[in-house]
Amino acid sequence: MILYPAIDLKDGNCVRLYKGEMDQATVFNDDPAAQARAFQDAGCEWLHLVDLNGAFAGAPVNAAAVEAILKAVSVPAQLGGGIRDMATIETWLSKGLTRVILGTVAVENPDLVREAARAFPGHVAVGIDARNGRVATKGWAEDTDVMVTDLAKSFEDAGVSAIIYTDINRDGAMQGPNVQATADLANAVSIPVIASGGVSSLDDLRALKSCGAPLDGAISGRALYDGAIDLAEALALLKA
Repeated sequence: MILYPAIDLKDGNCVRLYKGEMDQATVFNDDPAAQARAFQDAGCEWLHLVDLNGAFAGAPVNAAAVEAILKAVSVPAQLGGGIRDMATIETWLSKGLTRVILGTVAVENPDLVREAARAFPGHVAVGIDARNGRVATKGWAEDTDVMVTDLAKSFEDAGVSAIIYTDINRDGAMQGPNVQATADLANAVSIPVIASGGVSSLDDLRALKSCGAPLDGAISGRALYDGAIDLAEALALLKA
């Protein structure tokens, strides 16, 4: 399993939200590029970036911070938030991003996901953010009637490289991930699944690693910043 340290960007800063609430943001670093370098230097092999403002705006907002990160590191990075058309996808991939994460458009314009996955094989992931088993969109501000597994299965033949599954009620809350829901999803589809939301201890990582489903990796943010997870130990655990 791969550990994806999260760099969530709001107003140019590296922050963490509590359960997706933009007015409950804690700033952990005002230099996202330096934070990215620190994760790389510690041995992380991937970075998970989120343009939080972009997710609400529907277009990139923290582009300068993302570009600074891409210039500062050599490890691959994936980005979600406000990526809703082919032009934006092409722009980010041309600037050195390894993988774009399509969330809201996966619900509202699934044909775009399929088009992008065909045009850029291996570089398109789907972000599925769930509240009580149903998908939420537009920066988690809008709930839908779409069930998580139904959405994931609809992309089985699309060629997407991964599904990033987030349980919103666990995100930033330090209460542990929804292991069962993540395992159920991973067992229901052939697309690699990355767990996100609430990963706050080494025990959480152990639980995901032994959940009975072949997870690609896990994303953690707040726990890495405040020291609840020792990064070196976490990397060693997931590689073991």
